[in-house]
Amino acid sequence: MSMIEFENTSALDAALTGKVSELLRKAIACNGSASLVVSGGRTPVGFFHLLSQQDLDWSKVTVALADERWVDADHPDSNEKLVRENLLINEAHKAQYLALKNGAEDAVDGEAECQRQLASIGRFTVVILGMGDDGHTASLFPESAALAKGLDMHSGRDCIAVTPVHAPHQRMSMTLPRLLNSESLFIHISGISKQQVLARANAGDDVMALPIRAVLHQQSTPVAIYWAH
Repeated sequence: MSMIEFENTSALDAALTGKVSELLRKAIACNGSASLVVSGGRTPVGFFHLLSQQDLDWSKVTVALADERWVDADHPDSNEKLVRENLLINEAHKAQYLALKNGAEDAVDGEAECQRQLASIGRFTVVILGMGDDGHTASLFPESAALAKGLDMHSGRDCIAVTPVHAPHQRMSMTLPRLLNSESLFIHISGISKQQVLARANAGDDVMALPIRAVLHQQSTPVAIYWAH
């Protein structure tokens, strides 16, 4: 695990854009395609805008979300809406988008279709995760009934329906083994409070209390933390 600190979010966004663009280009050159998993929230919006302007063969890139709220794509809380309005624009409008939200009424009922979709991609090129002040990442929330299954490296699941205890909306989240099935993994955070959560996560080993620990303490996939003051 490596941690790279930046004086401000603009510097972080520029550096992360350069790194991710390089990795996507290499994957397209080597494999003919690439895949990018991103996270929602306010933190990545500036990064999304910069990345969307990069000159690469976006038609060969599949974009997906690490997690999604079980709401329609035009709902204000939809992560897909955020990605379509801030990343899948400019040059990146040519990218393929794989939605975690499908037509099922309930997220539990949507698991099988979502599993089929994710199984078609194979190993991800790049995964970019965020982290909440409660130590959650994707929708792997502390106290959630689905957390143990979501973190189980031997579950055989790519995705899992989640009902958070302290956050709105049912979710569909990629599981820990699916997120780690990536060539490169980044944690993108900013602010002092997130640095403090990260320090607590590094200092302990109870993954149920701070699920981000499961990402930080594993040895299978290299993790780079990009943090801005």
